[in-house]
Amino acid sequence: MTPMYDVIILGCGEAGIFAAYELTKRKPELKVLAIDQGQDIYHRSCPIVAGKVKECIHCPVCHTMCGFGGAGAFSDGKFNFTTEFGGWLTDLLAPDTVMELIDYVDSINVAHGATTECFSTSTPAARDLERRALAYDLHLLQARCKHLGTENNLRILTNIYEGLQDKLEFRFNTEVAGITQDNGGYRLTLAKGADLTCKRLIAAPGRSGAEWFANQCKSLGLELLNNQVDVGVRVELPATVFEHITDVVYESKFVYRTKQYGDQVRTFCMNPYGHVVAENVEGINTVNGHSYAAKELRSENTNFALLVSNRFTKPFNEPYRYGKHVASLSNMLAGGVLVQRFGDLVGGRRTNEHRMSKSFVRPTLTAAIPGDLSLALPKRQLDNIIEMIYQLDKIAPGTANYDTLLYGAEVKFYSARLQLSQDLETALPGFYAAGDGAGITRGLAQAGASGVQAARAVVRQSNLDI
Repeated sequence: MTPMYDVIILGCGEAGIFAAYELTKRKPELKVLAIDQGQDIYHRSCPIVAGKVKECIHCPVCHTMCGFGGAGAFSDGKFNFTTEFGGWLTDLLAPDTVMELIDYVDSINVAHGATTECFSTSTPAARDLERRALAYDLHLLQARCKHLGTENNLRILTNIYEGLQDKLEFRFNTEVAGITQDNGGYRLTLAKGADLTCKRLIAAPGRSGAEWFANQCKSLGLELLNNQVDVGVRVELPATVFEHITDVVYESKFVYRTKQYGDQVRTFCMNPYGHVVAENVEGINTVNGHSYAAKELRSENTNFALLVSNRFTKPFNEPYRYGKHVASLSNMLAGGVLVQRFGDLVGGRRTNEHRMSKSFVRPTLTAAIPGDLSLALPKRQLDNIIEMIYQLDKIAPGTANYDTLLYGAEVKFYSARLQLSQDLETALPGFYAAGDGAGITRGLAQAGASGVQAARAVVRQSNLDI
């Protein structure tokens, strides 16, 4: 007999976790199942996260991206209190409502061990930084930010998992092959052949399941909008270069419109005293950054991404595949992540082992292969990145130094976006979508908020059933 659930949550990343938390808190009598193709929080491990990119054993299901906690489990846990970035929930909800949801998610994290320390762009020092940046057409986005820390983030997620274990059913290492409508509810066909059914479905597939989820939505007749893809590099330089900025706001998000093309470039995911790491996205190694809260785990460098936003017009409709293709070129050239000194890039020279050995900046991702980014990234994106580096050098002298390291490629994939109601319900009744995989969020704060919003809508509808 096919098991029937009141609610199935598809995906145990940030959105799925907080949907589960809210459902079990507000209506504990519901029969809830949470599914993920990855492992539980205790069994997730990856050599890439430890900086051993060449030791990737190409797991059928990537431990870095999948499992309880999703891609955020191995992130450094930046939690941003803002509606200016991190998602598009304000297209569906009032900004005040989004902020209330974000604050609520934070309160749950704090109850499970998160710090209460917060950085802000509203302090006098931050306002002075904003004014100095504006003099060079660099726009500092406004936010409060918590740094949970890579090691603390895992601990917080473990605490949440242990609190949820006996309140709902989890199924890990469970791959869903297809979603179909079934007698007013939904049927999930598993890859191993069994079926599950539910009255209501909250889909929170995360980044790793975004492409699969888009295909499922198409088969269900749901309209999708293409979101952008961001292509760029990860910059690594001495921490002292950005110290006067990171000490004030921790993560500074500067946005700049280039003069050459009029394209938008932004800093993203800044990691003071951090480490550059590789991550595996469906078999392709891209680059990312971590930063630990504990001082003894810090490096002497700061790293951050420089990303160029690309939006495509018809007839092109596959930005996700485009981003993967760009990233695959650096993999082809380097067998993984490629690194180049800024001076070599500007001078038209390939960085090799000999030149790298002379660099004053020592790479924290030692497995990265010296090479030539101009052979991997499109010229337009590289021109934009170079212009942005020179602009940042005006507020952080030393950014454009010869030995500043650029790792590639860093690609941020944005899922195809569904048309949703303010309850995050699709055009199909009882089918909700949340988180990064639904294309409405990008980051821990809004992903968690979207999970809460979808769960509350399910609870309201469940109460009407009585």
